[in-house]
Amino acid sequence: MGSSLDVARWQFAITTVYHFLFVPVTIGMSAVVAYFHTQWVRTHRPEYYRLTKFLGKLFLINFALGLVTGIVQEFQFGMNWSDYSRFVGDIFGAPLAFEALLAFFLESTFLGVWIFGWGRIPEKLHASTMWLTHIGTVLSAYFILAANSFMQNPVGYRFNPETGRAEMADFVAVLTNKVQLVTFPHVLFGSYMVGGAVVMGVALWLLRRDAGTDDEPVYRKAVRVGAVVSLVASLGVVVSGDVQGKIMTEVQPMKMAAAEALYETTDNAPFSVLSIGSLDGSEATRIIEVPGLLSFLGTGSFSGTVDGIDELKDSERAMADEVAAQYGPDVARLVAAEDYTPIIPVAYWTFRLMMGFGFLTMLFAGLALWATRKSAVPQARWWTWVAVLTPLLPVLANSWGWIFTEMGRQPWLVYGLMTTATGVSPSVSVGEVWVSMVVYTLLYAALAVVEVKLFLTYVRKGAEPFVDPAEHADADEDAPLQFAY
Repeated sequence: MGSSLDVARWQFAITTVYHFLFVPVTIGMSAVVAYFHTQWVRTHRPEYYRLTKFLGKLFLINFALGLVTGIVQEFQFGMNWSDYSRFVGDIFGAPLAFEALLAFFLESTFLGVWIFGWGRIPEKLHASTMWLTHIGTVLSAYFILAANSFMQNPVGYRFNPETGRAEMADFVAVLTNKVQLVTFPHVLFGSYMVGGAVVMGVALWLLRRDAGTDDEPVYRKAVRVGAVVSLVASLGVVVSGDVQGKIMTEVQPMKMAAAEALYETTDNAPFSVLSIGSLDGSEATRIIEVPGLLSFLGTGSFSGTVDGIDELKDSERAMADEVAAQYGPDVARLVAAEDYTPIIPVAYWTFRLMMGFGFLTMLFAGLALWATRKSAVPQARWWTWVAVLTPLLPVLANSWGWIFTEMGRQPWLVYGLMTTATGVSPSVSVGEVWVSMVVYTLLYAALAVVEVKLFLTYVRKGAEPFVDPAEHADADEDAPLQFAY
């Protein structure tokens, strides 16, 4: 049956990973829809209007599911992680409050104006509402990532010995955490990669289905725009990921060592593309490896020194002892752990799956641009698989990346301040956590069926025929608002 800690961790993992399936799609697709809407306002070419309305439907389906699944996340901090909320809630809650009160209301308000604004407000103002919606999604990501970055590299706090809590000392420091400043662009580029890939995959499938019809140029345009967005964003992911790896090595050296299952401190440390080892990660046979690449990822030099797991175990224990001596017995309990090593196979393989799926996305985007040049239509049957896999690959790459980020930090909940084992709610029984996890899992499974069915239904319908939209001057101001999607 497991302990309440184990079940609480599984519940948080299931709900968070599920929710994050929708987040990058929302951020990325809002930008693409805003681009097509702007192009319609600039040119009044029918294909841009049709793509705006078509992709807008898919975006709205995803936004609605992301909204519903995101609400559960904040409930869990009080339900299963009350000791964590008590200890750092003063800091962790501030960026989440900004996300809810500022960013979410910005995106939801202007999305409502965009939905009901066709023909009711000037078209330039109408197009700007989708850009404002996109800005809201970006701000949401920034504030949420600021909260997560505090867990990776706690800054801007002071410990209050009277309350036994970490309290906010510098909100600007929390928002400008060095981990935040490299994580945010990495996640943002990853989201654009996802948005472009979803547009490219959907349009590629429709292009093959409707080849030879009047809709062919419309879908080819969408394929090429989606492929360009995904490919350019992928390059941004690579560059920002390289910088992020160096910051990660600086603030969490154990995570970088775990990513390679590197037990001994090594100069010119290699990066293994493929390895076979024991389940506990203590032994490994590297089949394909690139000399010096891990050193470059971590230090910027192919001959740089990367600390190994065995040495870092001692340094992390020494860090915990130093924190305990500084803040006293209240914190000493929070930083104590039997082992300061994450689960090595999980860190090792999620790191590679993240990169592998990302590079496959880049490959597919490049192939799609090549195959659709000069008005060509990809004919080979394997292109159907490219169309189906392209939206999935970057979404999964994002998910593997977050699993690596969170699992590679273990056993720390807040790095250097609190272990995961001490953050769980002490009064919640394992049975109660099981009940909530089963309820959430079944609810999310039902939502998944609804999401997939709606998404595929509207994909099969494709872009609707062009009908010249009503002008703002001709709109009936007294007509009731209608949801026309």
